[in-house]
Amino acid sequence: MNGTHDSSAAELLVRCLENEGVRVVFGIPGEENIRLTNALDRSSIRYVLTRHEQGASFMAEMHGRVTGSAGVVSATLGPGAINLQLGAADAMTNSTPLVALSAQVGSNRSYKESHQFVDLVSMFAPITKWSAGVPDARAIPEMVRKAFKVAETERPGAVYLAVPEDVDAGAADPALHPLPRNVVRAEAPAPGQVARAAALLSSARNPVVLAGHGAARNAAGKSLAAFATDLGLPVATTFHGKGVIPDDHPLAMGTIGFMRRDYGNFGFDQADLIVAVGYELQEFDPVRINPHGDKRIIHVHRFPAEVDAHYSIDVGIIGDISASLDALSAAVPHDRAAPATTPSREMVEAELDRGRTDDRFPLAPQRIVADTRAALDREDVVLVDTGALKMWMSRLYPTYAANTCLVSNGLSTMAFALPGALAVALAEPGVNVLAAVGDGAFLMHSQEIETAVREGIPLTVLIWEDGGYGLIEWKMELEVGEHRCTSFTNPDVVRYAESFGARGHRISSADELLPTLRSALAYPGVTLIACPVDYSENLRLTERLGQLEATL
Repeated sequence: MNGTHDSSAAELLVRCLENEGVRVVFGIPGEENIRLTNALDRSSIRYVLTRHEQGASFMAEMHGRVTGSAGVVSATLGPGAINLQLGAADAMTNSTPLVALSAQVGSNRSYKESHQFVDLVSMFAPITKWSAGVPDARAIPEMVRKAFKVAETERPGAVYLAVPEDVDAGAADPALHPLPRNVVRAEAPAPGQVARAAALLSSARNPVVLAGHGAARNAAGKSLAAFATDLGLPVATTFHGKGVIPDDHPLAMGTIGFMRRDYGNFGFDQADLIVAVGYELQEFDPVRINPHGDKRIIHVHRFPAEVDAHYSIDVGIIGDISASLDALSAAVPHDRAAPATTPSREMVEAELDRGRTDDRFPLAPQRIVADTRAALDREDVVLVDTGALKMWMSRLYPTYAANTCLVSNGLSTMAFALPGALAVALAEPGVNVLAAVGDGAFLMHSQEIETAVREGIPLTVLIWEDGGYGLIEWKMELEVGEHRCTSFTNPDVVRYAESFGARGHRISSADELLPTLRSALAYPGVTLIACPVDYSENLRLTERLGQLEATL
């Protein structure tokens, strides 16, 4: 706090946030927490004023996703706090550390019906790891320390604290100070469990690895690649695990999680053993890879597996994921021949190759994926919103490092990508950041374009434009043979961008997209790109996959 120790509760709260290493808080202030806002503005923490609390919650979530430290969002009481709930629930189901702070009415009226009062602690309880109200200033150091410890400890998630207006406005004992920060460290894997898993793996005929979000969160990529290489094991990833093993690694199978059987699923058909590394059930239903519940499973994670009939664990190794993989690799003979490449990878590459030369307009989804990949470097980040584009990007987009292709696959929330991209750009200023959004999601949080322009945050938004809720149309066509109530119109994106002081482009031919993307990513400001997409490819894809399944 600029070298001073103010005796107000608000200043104490901000000192506690600084002590936790917080560098940015996203939010909108209210009448009931103006002292907290003022204290933040005088501190070392950057306060990013947003245009909607929900957008702020997505920013905090994505900041936590890429840094591993809890992102922080702040709002006023009542409706402001309620607007934070979607981002909190998204963070919770996406295993992402987030601390949500809001104002609340004071103790002088919290016991009765009063203006803007709702029981926020009870409302947040089902969608957070911990939800509590701050009773007085004396509790602030302990409650802030607990909030970050709970949010960041495996499995990470969201935490909510309500700060009553009389606490925000009150004094604090000058002797109060932040508590020392400590981090819960992963335990070493149990040797007995490693031995049991090694015996199971040694006897397997066709083992396969599934790497999930936990492997990405725990930076287990190096150990995972070594484990797979040593034992000659093919590796598939979940949508959240994309990049934890590079997609150009010979043993990479691609991703699992598409709504129908995709190339990677066929690699599990003949598997008799699945080594699940950091996989979490909310990423996708395990029935897709173990439909009969008969495959043997080794669960490698920081915490025990959820119970599911299609994810029945034979051996669980609980502890540091990298150490567990290293120990398991050392315990198993390295005599399994590694394939030169995996068949599913070859199929993905062939589909992407066809897309690179597809000159149709509106653009084929495969062409948009290929040009997006060509425009971004290996360490650059793309946030992929929920919709039909998530299916195309998640299954086809080559990813070479963890947390460089970000989706929401726990709650699968629409409209997180545009605001989330602002937070990623702040957290990782050395990389290009692209928000890929459908036109359905775009207008849900397009007001945050103003935030990016005002705050000087570079932002490129690629809008997959089809004039409808494409994923819902796809599902309707598959399941009922027609689609209804899904179409809408869009604004002129170029003029809309310019009204915010940003740049706008409309793609009018396939060969325009790649140079436009490269120009936008090199520009230090904000650029919106509207790219018409031909989603007739959706049904063609599911038809092709169905024909492939029939031949296998």
